[in-house]
Amino acid sequence: MFDVGFSEMIVIGVVALVVLGPERLPKVARTLGVLFGRMQRYVAQVKSDISREMEAAELGKVKTEFENAARSFQSDIESQAAETERELRNASLEIERSVSARQEEPAASAPEAPAPSPQLELGIEEPAAPRRDAPAP
Repeated sequence: MFDVGFSEMIVIGVVALVVLGPERLPKVARTLGVLFGRMQRYVAQVKSDISREMEAAELGKVKTEFENAARSFQSDIESQAAETERELRNASLEIERSVSARQEEPAASAPEAPAPSPQLELGIEEPAAPRRDAPAP
């Protein structure tokens, strides 16, 4: 911004000493130092405010990106849940149809033979003699 070298500062000091005099120069130098310090603190504060605002803007962008990703994930999950629910309903309807179709089938005219007992299958029990419904002559 300002390019002030050492030789230029010496010239300014000599001119100030001549113009202000040796009695007022220390007081003016102190006042200039205080004002320069205030100016530096103000510039530092403005820089930090700008930096904070930039970080807040970046955080806002990250927040919106995160919210968009969360919405996308939620919609994916909801669509998958709806698809799974639809598949479960279709499977349930197919099961109900097959059960009702089996119940509606006419019963076979021949009676089913009773299932053999587990003891008979293991050989623990002897097979029963066939029953005769007709009396013996």
